[in-house]
Amino acid sequence: MSSAQDPFYIVKEEIQESIDKLLSTFHQWEQTSAGSSEQVHLTKELLASSESIEWQVDELDKTIDVAARDPSWYGINDIELDKRRRWTSNARAQVGSMKKAVVAGKQSNGTSTSNLSGMRRELLRLPDSDQKERSNAYNARDNDDFISSESDRQLLLMRQQDEELDELSASVVRIGDVGLTIHDELLAHEKILSELDTEMDSTSNRLDFVQKKISIVMKKASAKGQMMMICFLIVLFIVLFVLVFLT
Repeated sequence: MSSAQDPFYIVKEEIQESIDKLLSTFHQWEQTSAGSSEQVHLTKELLASSESIEWQVDELDKTIDVAARDPSWYGINDIELDKRRRWTSNARAQVGSMKKAVVAGKQSNGTSTSNLSGMRRELLRLPDSDQKERSNAYNARDNDDFISSESDRQLLLMRQQDEELDELSASVVRIGDVGLTIHDELLAHEKILSELDTEMDSTSNRLDFVQKKISIVMKKASAKGQMMMICFLIVLFIVLFVLVFLT
């Protein structure tokens, strides 16, 4: 599970924002006059915020204990568990130091400068350690976001390639259908040509037969018979001419 999706880091970020706000209020409390109404108001606000943050850190600790029972189920390891426990410990110490300083200031209304300086150094030291963890968390989150972005881009590219392949496949299918249609038409034309060739062969055979018969008849007829046939045809022509044009 990425840091951006892990509930621990979401809650941790919210708690850290509350701690940063608490630290800002604490610096404001240090600069106010002792015993003033503003300091009293800030004191109440700091104590209430400290208790709220401590409760949130305790609840976050409970979730760590639950995850520690079966780390593999939650997708984490022992190193990650130790890092989370260190963060909650540092956060609790940081809030506790501020709360202790506020309570001491409330009771004495004049904590010594050395004590305040020591508490301030402790408060400034703790965030440095935590800042490193926050920086690592941010870097991890950036890496996760980059990987997620690259993964999304690769998925989009693969989806586009799949769509292009689908379109190419459809085009190939259409070309195949056209090819089959042309093939069927060529077969039909070939059948027609074959039938026409058969009919022409049959007609040619019949013509040859007739020519042979005529040739035989012409050979059998004598020259005299041929002359009589010609005369008969001439007479028949004259009769037909008279009947058609003169009557």
